Amino acid sequence: MKKDPLKESAYLKACRGEPAGHTPVWLNRQAGRYMPEYRKLKGDTPGIEWFTTPESMAQVAVDAQRILKTDAAILFADLLPVMIPMGLELDYLPGTGPVFHNPVRSSTAVDCLRPVEAATQLKYVADAIGITRQELPGDIPLIGFAGAPFTLASYAIEGGGSKNHLYLKCFMHQESAAWSRLMQKLVRVITDYVQLQIDAGVQAIQIFDSWVGCLSLEDFEQFVMPHTTQLFDAICGRVPVIYFGTGNSHLVDSMYKTGPNLMALDWRQPLMPTWNRLGCSSIQGNLDPSLLFADWPVIEKKVAALLGEVGGKPGHIFNLGHGILPQTPVDNVRRLVEYVQGYTPSSAG
Repeated sequence: MKKDPLKESAYLKACRGEPAGHTPVWLNRQAGRYMPEYRKLKGDTPGIEWFTTPESMAQVAVDAQRILKTDAAILFADLLPVMIPMGLELDYLPGTGPVFHNPVRSSTAVDCLRPVEAATQLKYVADAIGITRQELPGDIPLIGFAGAPFTLASYAIEGGGSKNHLYLKCFMHQESAAWSRLMQKLVRVITDYVQLQIDAGVQAIQIFDSWVGCLSLEDFEQFVMPHTTQLFDAICGRVPVIYFGTGNSHLVDSMYKTGPNLMALDWRQPLMPTWNRLGCSSIQGNLDPSLLFADWPVIEKKVAALLGEVGGKPGHIFNLGHGILPQTPVDNVRRLVEYVQGYTPSSAG
């Protein structure tokens, strides 16, 4: 029987904890503003249009994989447009970023949020996946993604990004019943959204919990963990599912208990001690993205140290501990990918 080149890809083998021939590598935000091709394609396109046009979404994802030669591509989208059909008014403001003009700050506002019909209201995402899948090489997996319930709730309540999450934390504690209803609504929306992506042709899913590190362990386990567990119970089983947060060293063990197939680590966490402690078959991480601004010998030394620590253990997917930063030199990113893919202990400088 002929083997499926996607299932036999280095990336999906690593997701299964199998020997992959080389350490597979892809990078959070591998398609982004640091690339001239991205800036040229986007031009002055408004944010909402940019993140909801299938053809441009597909081209950005395919261009990034082609230029960098990573072992996987990731769907080009944004975490937040999934919430527009719920009734939230989303805008992307220059110099500010995403803003919800009608933040959710009352029990009544929670109850007014509408259910989402993913097949019709988010069809543009399925279309983008179909085009991307057609344009990618046949042996390169496509990763889909969604925001975690907590992170989407944070954006909805704060009205955008936040340093202190004051509205969120007060709402979570003072309006705990409404908080639970909000999280349940988000779990249903995210579940349908992820299933839409899998049906459309992605080979893996990453759940981004960008703001979860702002919580104490107690608050995570009380207010977030049950809902996130429900999400993973609903979406795991068809494709590998990765759970990623930042600033969350104190939460990693409890996050893994929610049920993802593997964890993605930020740069603050030691990779091997965390991997060994969790006992998972695979792990993703975790170079500090700021190091990509350094001269190559510095980057090489850090990457070689990380790979040397892993020692070729099957199941390691190399990635950054967060997304590629704007103005990152593209040549350094290309060189990083090539070095990881060709790394052997004897090749370390």
